[in-house]
Amino acid sequence: MNILITGATGFVGRHLIGHLTGSAGRSSHKLFGTCFPEHPENCADLCRKSPSTQLIHADLRSADVVADLIKNVRPGRIYHLAAISHVRTSWEKRQETLETNLMGTFHLYEAVRRFAPKARILFVSSSDVYGDRDPGDRAHAFKEDERDGVISPYAFTKASGELLSEFYTAWEDLDIVVARPFPHTGPGQTADFVCSDWARQIALIERGKLPPVISVGNLEPRRDYSDVRDVVRAYGLLMAKGGRGEVYNVSSGRAPSLKTVLRTLLSFTERRIAVRVDPEKLRKSDILQLAGSNRKIRSHTGWEPRIPLKKTLSDLLESWRA
Repeated sequence: MNILITGATGFVGRHLIGHLTGSAGRSSHKLFGTCFPEHPENCADLCRKSPSTQLIHADLRSADVVADLIKNVRPGRIYHLAAISHVRTSWEKRQETLETNLMGTFHLYEAVRRFAPKARILFVSSSDVYGDRDPGDRAHAFKEDERDGVISPYAFTKASGELLSEFYTAWEDLDIVVARPFPHTGPGQTADFVCSDWARQIALIERGKLPPVISVGNLEPRRDYSDVRDVVRAYGLLMAKGGRGEVYNVSSGRAPSLKTVLRTLLSFTERRIAVRVDPEKLRKSDILQLAGSNRKIRSHTGWEPRIPLKKTLSDLLESWRA
């Protein structure tokens, strides 16, 4: 079987390739992955780790490019990860976010409809589609049938992508499963995201490259964090066992505050580090409480998170130290 991963060279895509190929870097299936804006020759490290994966430079904003991609690969399974996934960037580059996240998904579904109609697709959405909730309701974990409304361009594109998935499942008979992951982190994440940003700052402070002050944004939000290695395992199980047209939270069910996450990271260093709020790191809008029920994915696939958050954060910091 040919397997296609869009956004294969991103943070989650690299971990997914590792999950699908195993320690030998090879799979019994033929793996293809899209990369953009970088070209395959600029991803030599990934090619060394997974020599059986063929990378293809593809801008999903182009309908012709996506049509040629599907026509040539003829995938049996598609993990659709490619997206602009940083909330701040979605505010700054609204048109590019809509074109990539929403129109890119439309182009993909149209190409699959025409050239690979039997393919199974995993559309990776986001817990941001749940919107905000009263921060006093800390015990609540969102279930898949709840939505409060979107509060960022990124969340809008993911909510729209879910509706597009529903339409193509119902009216074009595509086999689409929707994963709705809650925040996840781990080794290899860029510093665009909060946990990785903090870990990078700590590593630089330890090296003497920064003064012993960590710059942060709002520490009050509570987030349901999972390890990226658990998340890609969930994606594999959803591809194999998820119900056609169904939506699944991928979450731990717990939501510590960012203040607790920061305190955990700081506990791994012997340096005395002060904390300073940087107005530039405060978001235009912020979801204050975000936890998800994982009962449905447990029931349908047997998945459950295995890696404790403390281990995830420790591995993240070690990756930046390295």
